[in-house]
Amino acid sequence: MRSSERFTFRLYITGDAPNSVQAMANLTKLCQCHLPERHHIEVVDLLRDTQRALSDAIYMTPTLVKVSPAPEVRIVGSLSDLGKV
Repeated sequence: MRSSERFTFRLYITGDAPNSVQAMANLTKLCQCHLPERHHIEVVDLLRDTQRALSDAIYMTPTLVKVSPAPEVRIVGSLSDLGKV
């Protein structure tokens, strides 16, 4: 990984559900610690955009998708297990 490489993440949540709030906090903290100024997080609230779940094949929330750099990777859950993340 090059130190100038930018990462794009998409986090699918369901409103203010506890796991969604926890996933957002964990992702923000991880990015600030390990990818400062080299990340972008798009948050998709499926309560507001239900069609997006179908079009993006999201079946559970929270779901994190690492969009770039390739390959795309998906992680389901609150992102509390830092070893897996």
